[in-house]
Amino acid sequence: MKYTPTFFRALIPAIAALCATAFLPAQLQAAELPQLVSNNGKHALMVDGAPFIMLGAQTNNSSNYPAALKDVWPSVEKMHANTLSIPVAWEQIEPVEGQFDFSYVDVLLKQARERNVKVVLLWFATWKNNAPHYAPAWVKLDNKRFPRVVKQDGDTLNSMSPLGKNTMEADKKAFVELMKYLKKTDKDHTVIMVQVENEVGTYGSVRDFSPTAQQAFNSPVPADLVETLKLKAGTWAQVFGKDADEFFHAYHIAKYCNDITAAGKAIKNLPMYVNVALRNPFNPGLPGQYSSGGGTDNVLHIWKAAAPDIDLIAPDIYFRDHKTVSKVLELYTRPDNALFVAEIGNDQPYARYLYPTLGMGGIGFSPFGMDDTGYTNYPLGAKEYNDETIEHFAQHYRAIEPNMRAWAKLLFENNSWGFAEPLDTTGDTQKIWNAEATPEEKDQHKKDRPAALTQVVDGGLWDIEVTYGRPMFWIAPPEGNTPAAGGALVVQLSENEYLVTAHKARVEFKPSTELANKKYMIDRVEEGNFVKGQWVVDRVWNGDQTDWGMNFSDRAVTLKVKMAAYEVN
Repeated sequence: MKYTPTFFRALIPAIAALCATAFLPAQLQAAELPQLVSNNGKHALMVDGAPFIMLGAQTNNSSNYPAALKDVWPSVEKMHANTLSIPVAWEQIEPVEGQFDFSYVDVLLKQARERNVKVVLLWFATWKNNAPHYAPAWVKLDNKRFPRVVKQDGDTLNSMSPLGKNTMEADKKAFVELMKYLKKTDKDHTVIMVQVENEVGTYGSVRDFSPTAQQAFNSPVPADLVETLKLKAGTWAQVFGKDADEFFHAYHIAKYCNDITAAGKAIKNLPMYVNVALRNPFNPGLPGQYSSGGGTDNVLHIWKAAAPDIDLIAPDIYFRDHKTVSKVLELYTRPDNALFVAEIGNDQPYARYLYPTLGMGGIGFSPFGMDDTGYTNYPLGAKEYNDETIEHFAQHYRAIEPNMRAWAKLLFENNSWGFAEPLDTTGDTQKIWNAEATPEEKDQHKKDRPAALTQVVDGGLWDIEVTYGRPMFWIAPPEGNTPAAGGALVVQLSENEYLVTAHKARVEFKPSTELANKKYMIDRVEEGNFVKGQWVVDRVWNGDQTDWGMNFSDRAVTLKVKMAAYEVN
C-alpha cells in the first residue's frame, strides 16, 4: 500500500481524538456505570468495571443534612467502610410542589468524593416504615388528593395507599428529577446504588379496603401476574384463597415501586433495590402485625413477578440470634436475588454476620445508625454509640478492606462459605441456670456445647471445620468466645487450595470421604495480601502455627491454604 500525504492528513483527527482521550484526567473520562451482574446463580455489583463489596455504614434517618455530615464521616473512617448509605427525602428536595432543591445532595457527594467513599442513596418518599413522614407537607396533609390506606372497619391509617395514582405520579416526578440531577452532576458515579422507598408495607391492616381497592380486589388478577406465576385466571380471592388480601397488597406496592424505579432508570440506569422490614421466618404472626405488602419472605414471588425493574430485595436484619439470621440470609439468597444486607443492628452480636453474608455471595453489608448524632435505636441496636460500637464492625472490615477487590472477584467466580459463631456463650449458659436445670441437665449442656460450636461444611475434596474459643496450642474442645464474636470466610481457589480469613476462630481442612484411603497434610500456608490483583506472600505459617489448625485471633489476617493427600506404600 502506498502511504500518501492525503492518507496521513486523514489520520490526524483520529490520532488527535485518541490522544485527547488518553491524557484526560481520570475524573473527566467517562466512568463505567455501576451494574448488577449475575452468572450461574451468583451475583456481583460492578463498580468502575470490577466486582465490588459494599463494606457499608448507614446513618440514622435524620442525618441527611449538610450540618449533620460532620458527625457521619468520622464513623465511616473508623469503620474502614467504603460505602455510605444515607437518606435523601422527598420533603427535602421538593418542599414546594414543582420547586426542587438539590443543595444537600451536592454537599454530600462532594464530601464523599473527597474521602473516596461510595454512596447508596435512600429515597424516603411515599413510605418510610409504613408512614409518609418524609413526604412533603403538600402531600401528607392532603388525604383527598393523596389517599391513605383504609382499614376493613372504615378507619384510616397513616399509610399511603398503593392505589393512589396521584401519589405515585408525584413521587415519580420527584424521583425522576433526582435521577436527572445525578446524571448531570455525578459523572464519576459516586452514587453506586439507589434504594426506592424504605421498608414499604402497612402495619395495622392486611391491605387497603378503600372503595378503589375493593373494586380492584374484586376484579380479575392482572394478566402479568397470572402469566408469570402460571396461574388460572380469576379474582384475587379465587386465585389466592386465604392469601388473597396480603398478595393483593404486595402486588400493588410492588407495582408502585417498580413504576418509580423504571422511570428513574430511564434517566440513569443505576442498580436499584427495595429493603424489607422482615417478619420472623419461624414465628411470623399475621400480616399487619408485620409490614403487610412489603417484600417479606412469603411474598417474594409476587414481588419478583410484579417488579421486574427492581434489581434486588434486601433484608433489614434486627434479629440477634444465629438461627434466625441464618434463615433470613438463606431466604434472600436466590438465583434471581443478590444478597445485600441493607440494614443490620449496630450492636456487637450483629457484626459477625458479615462472614456468612459474604460467604453466601452477598454484595454488601451495612449496619444501621453509624453516626455520632446522639441517637440510638436500642434495643434493636447498641445501647450506647461510641468507638467501641464502631470497633465491633471495624475489626471485621479490616480483614476484607485491603483485598476487597480480590475478595469480590473470587466470591463471584468461585465456591465460597461463610461462618458465624452459633452460640452466645454467656446468654446460652444463662438460659440453663435460669431454668433451674438439674445437675444432669447442666452436665449434658457442657457436653453439648462443643458440638454446637463446631461447624462443618463440604468444601469439595476437603471438609471445612470452624470452631470457636480454643487455645491456639491445644486440642481442647471449643468453649466459645464471650461474647460470641467469631466468624470465618473461605473461598475455594482450586481443588486443594483455599483463601481464608477469620476472627477468633480455628479453621481446619479435613479429608472428605473421597480421600478416606489416603494420608493427608497441609502442603503450604501463606499469609499475604493482593497487590494489584496479584498474591504477595508476607510469610509462611508452619510448625506451631499449623499443628493445631489455623488459629485466628482478632488481628486481620488473610491466608492461602494448600492441602495435599498422598498414597502410603
